[in-house]
Amino acid sequence: MPEYTVVAFHAHPDDETLLTGGTLARAAAEGHRVVLVTATLGEAGLAASGEGLGTRRHAELLAAAKALGCARVETLGYPDSGLDATGGFSAVPVPEAAARLAAIVREERADILTGYDANGGYGHPDHLQVHRVARAAAELTGTPLLEATVDRSSLRMVLTPLRLAGRFLPSLPFGDPTRVFTARAAITHAVDVRAYATQKRAAMRAHASQAEGGSGVRTLALLSHLPGPLFRAVCGREWFVEAARTPGARPGDDIFATVRV
Repeated sequence: MPEYTVVAFHAHPDDETLLTGGTLARAAAEGHRVVLVTATLGEAGLAASGEGLGTRRHAELLAAAKALGCARVETLGYPDSGLDATGGFSAVPVPEAAARLAAIVREERADILTGYDANGGYGHPDHLQVHRVARAAAELTGTPLLEATVDRSSLRMVLTPLRLAGRFLPSLPFGDPTRVFTARAAITHAVDVRAYATQKRAAMRAHASQAEGGSGVRTLALLSHLPGPLFRAVCGREWFVEAARTPGARPGDDIFATVRV
């Protein structure tokens, strides 16, 4: 029997890999049950061809989840809002979506739920909605909530050499760099996932549609093809903020620390 269960809630296929892939692979390898839930199928995402993109991304999601060791994959089936937020998941009443997510959390008797930070990472409307919905679902179920994020300082240090290395990395819609993701002082968990680089890279490559389209080489394509040591350096740590917990002097490395009693 698995020791603990984590329900990881994400906006679109590939978000699970980029933000939490190593953490989910580590949890699965350590014998825990990993349940992946996405709000949408990412049908508004960029790709070389948008025809049937939602169906294609669902298949990619299942392949990535298999690479990470997820035991169950669910999608809530809401439309992808896109960056313009003309409806879709971002416009769904929070109580409605939270009730559906909470039903899965209760069914799984989850010990941990993950969502996104208060900035929605870089502010995508669906990511902001994941933050709101996950918070509401955690309150409904009384489940500890860890909000996936990125250490803002580490992000700046990583982006600069990557852009210099290949002129490939596109400009993301970050806006004010002081307002995206999370300041280091607020982070409660910095999870070492270097030992699970193989699984994370395989999951990235499963999302082939997101390595196409747009101008230049896409971020996911660039990251997934970094040499091994550089990949582990860039993608070898994942960050979380545990709701209602005061950050310590040193972030924890165990997402289940709160429930280990």
